Amino acid sequence: MKRDIKWLVYLGVEQELFELQPCLDLKQSLGEEVDIVAFAEALLEQKACTDFDGLQTLVEQAYGLAQADTPPDDPFQRKIAVVEETKEEEPEQAIIPEGMPDLSTANLPTDETAAADFMRKLLQACHEMGASDLHLSAGARPFARHTRNLSYLSDENLTDEASELLNLSLLSDDLKKRFTDRQDLDFALPLGKGERYRVNLMCHKEGIAGTYRLIPNKVPTLSEVGFDDLERIKKLLSYNNGLILVTGPVGSGKTVTLAAMMDEINRTRNDHVIAVEEPIEIVQDSKECHLTQREVGRHTKSFSSALKGALRQDPDIIVIGEMRDLETIEMAISASETGHLVIGTLHTADAANTLNRVLDVFPASQQTQIRIMLSHALRGIICQNLIPAVDGGMALAYELLICNTAVRALIHENKPEGLVNVMETGASEGMRVMDKSILSLWEKDIISDKVALSSLKSDMKRHQLRELIKLQRPTYAHE
Repeated sequence: MKRDIKWLVYLGVEQELFELQPCLDLKQSLGEEVDIVAFAEALLEQKACTDFDGLQTLVEQAYGLAQADTPPDDPFQRKIAVVEETKEEEPEQAIIPEGMPDLSTANLPTDETAAADFMRKLLQACHEMGASDLHLSAGARPFARHTRNLSYLSDENLTDEASELLNLSLLSDDLKKRFTDRQDLDFALPLGKGERYRVNLMCHKEGIAGTYRLIPNKVPTLSEVGFDDLERIKKLLSYNNGLILVTGPVGSGKTVTLAAMMDEINRTRNDHVIAVEEPIEIVQDSKECHLTQREVGRHTKSFSSALKGALRQDPDIIVIGEMRDLETIEMAISASETGHLVIGTLHTADAANTLNRVLDVFPASQQTQIRIMLSHALRGIICQNLIPAVDGGMALAYELLICNTAVRALIHENKPEGLVNVMETGASEGMRVMDKSILSLWEKDIISDKVALSSLKSDMKRHQLRELIKLQRPTYAHE
């Protein structure tokens, strides 16, 4: 087969976009001289691949790679292992950590006082095992999340009655009323020894479900969070105005990063800081700054109303726990243009998506104006993620966009796709892309080969790393 088709099949099978067997069948039916476009169209026609956009991207990559080299191995020469039929897998058996209360149905408490005591012990045990979250849901087995993996705490599903009793046992009368009225509730739960938990309660078809996020009991420093280029981050925090965005998927540590930034400002500047959060997770006291923390729901109705009020309270720095709606985003950009440093978070995967997310909340008629405002106001974007480390914990991988003349021009001209190139060439200014951060963690032996390969975004970087691993470890076998 032609070299570009070999690359297409090699990449597609590696990324699990399609299986090898249909490609072998097409080789027999289409012949050796078929071109890559016809081969790709045949994959779609036979429904061997259903991701049109993904396949189109692979065709372009394969054509480019074929100009320089052949694939590491010829996929058409591989042997396909015969997979024996297996029985349906049994549910994963729970491995109960030492000190964990017994969550079997027969041992669960039956009154509210005992349930409250049981919950305190359960949360403490999750804290000691290093879990990030505890989940108690009616009709499902209770589990804790540890290094992104699920650790089941019982082999039995929680009944509706047990889930309701456990999840409501620690609520005050006011919180119970709010939950009954809304059927959803977010709040911070303080317990003894400085422990705090962010709790979300909801109702679903089986009953009540509760998610408990374990919050660090002390404010971490930027270094403890995992940032290794501290000077660049600190420089962003030294500005008197502008907009700094901290982004990443759910569970990527944005809240902890925001707390570390607030602590850095609190220790090194002499300003008035107003933070709006939902809920307040990591409590901080005023140090060199006068720091005010407000909680949506308790101290203010919404982020936008709190931000509107903050502008009348003489702040120097405004911290927004989540920029989730048009009014909040618009006011944040305006505040950053009028002499305030604004720091906020968004749920986005990279710098380019962050800009699209900000602009997409606005009507088309406003987007040009907002884009111009953003090009002047933006100071930088930190996009982060947490990935499993070899020591059993989590490692911070992040990309950093610093707004320079080139970045402002791309934002102004609505060309966010060019940001990756600017970030790659702007290393001397402290910029970095996510893949560079992941490779840095791998080089320092903080993450494993497998985690590094699965976390890289670029196919080329993944291919290069796989070849490098093979050179360093001759016994390496790709899984």
